[in-house]
Amino acid sequence: MPRSVNSVAAKARRKKVLKQAKGYFGRRKNVHTVAKNAIEKGMQYAYQGRKQKKRNFRALWIQRINAATREHGMSYSTFMGKIAKNNIELNRKVLADLAMNDAAAFKAIVDSLK
Repeated sequence: MPRSVNSVAAKARRKKVLKQAKGYFGRRKNVHTVAKNAIEKGMQYAYQGRKQKKRNFRALWIQRINAATREHGMSYSTFMGKIAKNNIELNRKVLADLAMNDAAAFKAIVDSLK
């Protein structure tokens, strides 16, 4: 009995890998084993990057809030402490947006805390 090999599925798998490696440089784009390794590593970086994006944005919001509060004579830590104490439920994303795009509203918040 002849050996049964599902070459259709194998070719489809390889084709899928090479399609994902489109745009890579050198053998990474056209040699299956090299492309497979490159894609696996790329997927790891993508997974890590989705976590790092959240960290980076939070750090950016904190820097923006800190810069805006210092213009009004207050530090970031005292500002956030007073925000929590006065039960103002605005998160850092919204506060940073106000600091950047609506300086008058942010000043009103700072003045209400002083």
